[in-house]
Amino acid sequence: MSVAQSERAGLVTTMRGVGPDHPTLCGEWTTRDLAAHLVIRERRIDAAPGILIPKLAGYTERVQNQVAAENDWNVLLDQIASGPPTLSPFKLLDPLINVGEMFIHHEDVRRAASGWEPRDLDDATTAAIARQVPLMGRMTMSKTPFSVVLRTPEGKTLANFGRGPSVTVTGEPAELLLFVSGRDQVRVTFSGDDDAVRAVREGRAGL
Repeated sequence: MSVAQSERAGLVTTMRGVGPDHPTLCGEWTTRDLAAHLVIRERRIDAAPGILIPKLAGYTERVQNQVAAENDWNVLLDQIASGPPTLSPFKLLDPLINVGEMFIHHEDVRRAASGWEPRDLDDATTAAIARQVPLMGRMTMSKTPFSVVLRTPEGKTLANFGRGPSVTVTGEPAELLLFVSGRDQVRVTFSGDDDAVRAVREGRAGL
């Protein structure tokens, strides 16, 4: 089982456990809304582009609301659990592009509840997540007017981009991935000028 498949299975198990009305870290979305998002991302090619393209977001939102309202909760979860359909472009790319997606949304459900703690991840999962950090960081923090260093507690630099005063964000790869994706429920520390740190924290585009 790939890391993406393992995280997908864990996400579905967690969602089944909390039910369709549980909050998430995705704004006002409940777990039902999040499930609908994941379904249209892999199964509605007509609506998926609006996830990333603002001009198409209105149509995507309407389709997502429809999918959430018209499908039984267990049907939505079964569709997520089964993975991308055979003809979906996500099918072959699943091990590459769904590691971050499934991990982040798994934590979106877990960390929306009080008392959450980071999971103990195996080496393969940690390594796969670490590979996602540089790309995600550049996608969400490219406009930050500072030099941002993303570093593990052991001192390994996972990403270093931007110019100007330097801000170092230190945390485990999973925490760094969640941070650059716009989540605040993370265990990271910051080193740098206070104003620069504030700008980096507030300047994430979020996904």
